[in-house]
Amino acid sequence: MKSTKYLESLRGKSAAELNEELVSAKKELFNLRFQNATNQLDNTARVGEVRKNIARIQTVIAEKAKEA
Repeated sequence: MKSTKYLESLRGKSAAELNEELVSAKKELFNLRFQNATNQLDNTARVGEVRKNIARIQTVIAEKAKEA
């Protein structure tokens, strides 16, 4: 599964890399929302994918914090 591979790649990253990825995902979500509001977004399902990826990143960050 695609999401399982993505999760494994997230778990292999450090906390700093996860934070960088979280920031870039939030920027992408902002841009997608802006495009959607101006009717320039072709693939509206991408908004949901990015939101789920943000949740996955936050979950891995919480897991790493709990381990430490």
